[in-house]
Amino acid sequence: MLNYTAYRHKSSEQWVTFVHGAGGSSTIWYKQLRDFKKHFNILLLDLRGHGNSKPNIKDAFNDKYTFDSITADIVEVLDYEEIDKSHFIGISLGTILIRNLAENYSGRVKSMVMGGAIMKLNFRSQLLMRLGVIFKSIVPYIWLYKFFAFVIMPNKNHKESRLLFVREAKKLYQKEFIRWFKLTSEINPLLRFFRTVDIKIPTFYIMGGEDYLFLPTIKKVVNSHAQSTLFVVEDCGHVVNVEQPIIFNKEVINYLQNV
Repeated sequence: MLNYTAYRHKSSEQWVTFVHGAGGSSTIWYKQLRDFKKHFNILLLDLRGHGNSKPNIKDAFNDKYTFDSITADIVEVLDYEEIDKSHFIGISLGTILIRNLAENYSGRVKSMVMGGAIMKLNFRSQLLMRLGVIFKSIVPYIWLYKFFAFVIMPNKNHKESRLLFVREAKKLYQKEFIRWFKLTSEINPLLRFFRTVDIKIPTFYIMGGEDYLFLPTIKKVVNSHAQSTLFVVEDCGHVVNVEQPIIFNKEVINYLQNV
C-alpha cells in the first residue's frame, strides 16, 4: 500500500485528498496543510516509487506502469481508511490521475481541483517526451528531469518550484523514473478522451498565467465542460500551490466550501 498520512478534523465530514505529480511527493503540499486542516479531513499520499512509497516486490518484475494501476493504488488507500467520497486536489501529472480516477470510480469523487492541469501535450511538450524516450536509458535520469523542469518552469519566479521538484526527483531510482516515463506511451489518447468527454463532476482549474505549455488548452476545455471553472493566478507558473500558496489556498478552500 502507498505511504500516506491522514489528518482528521474534529467536526468536518468532508475529505480532501492531495495527489502530487511525477517526481514529487506529498511534501509539495507543505504550504497547504495548515490552512486546509482547519476545514477538512486531509489525506496526503506518496505515489508508488515516490517519497516513502517504496517499490514493492511485484514492481521489481514489472517494467511498465499504467494510469489505471496507479489510480487503483489511490483507491486502495481510500478503501483502507473507509473514505467513501473525497474532494481531490492535484498538481501537474496528479491531475491526470485524478481525472482517470473520476472516470473509473466516479462515485468516489465529490469534486476535482486541478492545479497546473495537463489536458494536452502541445508540440513543444511532445518534443520533450520524444527526447526523453531517446535518452532515458543513456543519460542519468536527473539530467533529463532538470531539463524538463527548466522547460516547464523557466522563469526566475518559478525557481522555488523547479528546485523543489528536482530535489524530490533525486529520491527516485533510475529504473523507477523509466517506469513512470513509459506512461507517456498512453498519455495522448487518454488526454484526448478527457478533453472530449465532459464527466459532469464539479472541476476547478487553477492555473498560473505563465503556464504557457498547458494553460491554452485548459481555457478551451472549460468552455466545453459544463461544470468546469478556471481561475488564473497571474505572475505564476506551473506549480501554483508552491509559487502562490496564499492565493491558491484561499481560492481552493472557498471553492470546496461552496461546491
